Amino acid sequence: MKYIQKICLVLTLIGAFNWGLIGLFDFNLVTWITRGLNVFSRIIYVLIAICAVINSLLLFTPLSTKKEVY
Repeated sequence: MKYIQKICLVLTLIGAFNWGLIGLFDFNLVTWITRGLNVFSRIIYVLIAICAVINSLLLFTPLSTKKEVY
């Protein structure tokens, strides 16, 4: 599960970075990467949205209470 969480975190950060670029410079990174192919850009946006939902659900899961042994 840790790998899925890390992948989702990276994709969510890419999505946030993309929105920052759009807001600051009017540059869409996803469109640039996919060279304007609408199908691939939509797939990337859907993947980022799914990852954002997964990250949102992680906010409501309790943190691990494992005790560390020294």
